[in-house]
Amino acid sequence: MSTVSKRPRLLAVAAAGTMSLAFVTGCGGGSDKASGKDPGDRSGASASRGGAADGPQAVRAAHQKTTAAKTAKMTLLTRARSGGDTAEVRGSGVVDLANGSSDMVLQTGNQQMHQRMVDGILYQQPPAAQRQQLPQGKTWLKVDLKKLVQQSGGSSQYEDPTASFAYTKGISDKDVTKVGTETVDGTATTHYKVSVDVAELAKGNAQRAKQLRAQLGDRLPLDIWLDAQGRVRQEKVEVEPQSGKQGGSGARTSVSTTLKFGDFGTDVNVTAPPAKDTVDITDKAAKQGRQRT
Repeated sequence: MSTVSKRPRLLAVAAAGTMSLAFVTGCGGGSDKASGKDPGDRSGASASRGGAADGPQAVRAAHQKTTAAKTAKMTLLTRARSGGDTAEVRGSGVVDLANGSSDMVLQTGNQQMHQRMVDGILYQQPPAAQRQQLPQGKTWLKVDLKKLVQQSGGSSQYEDPTASFAYTKGISDKDVTKVGTETVDGTATTHYKVSVDVAELAKGNAQRAKQLRAQLGDRLPLDIWLDAQGRVRQEKVEVEPQSGKQGGSGARTSVSTTLKFGDFGTDVNVTAPPAKDTVDITDKAAKQGRQRT
């Protein structure tokens, strides 16, 4: 049946979306506070209090204000949809907002995967049932994201996972619409809809910009929820491909990823897995990326 045949592919697409958007907070730009702890984290505070800016100014400042919190706990939900079929990946963990290091556990159906990001290197520990496919003694996959982008010509399912958090930097006033105040996990927030120029996502890379526009259209919708201090509490990105029909049915696959941040100032200490336990698949991933273009 189609549900059985399509689900593994959808799970792979959802996992790729997770890698692309999960760790969006590594662009730096935080303040020089002596402590990462956040004594001003009043979850019940009104979104109109705390002196935070409003409207487009608040959205543009959200990156700096969030990274200034140093660290946070994070959850995500990525859904891939094709026709009437849906697959999802759920994750939870911690992130260093200043340098982008993160440690998460991802759940896909009844399978669990561990994922870390350290110094621009993505590490994934596949579910136990899949580790037998790795070289003997290896338990982690390793992808050098910077090297991958260079080798794949800017086209790969493993995008720079710090990218989406910087989307708000280049927006103008006309790109932002205030929706209203909403509560996210007990915290009062202000909800904004943001229209991001897809060309800005690949600024300086004309080939990549052309590819993105062909796949996504001219604009990418982003929803963002800011707390009273102007920090991101929730962010949602929905990708509806304009081209690139997939699968035997010819149906397009759309992907949405929702991120939530909380417990700012939490302890975070992320280290890379031992080198003896990892296998580098960067070259293989780059080859796959080139074949898709």
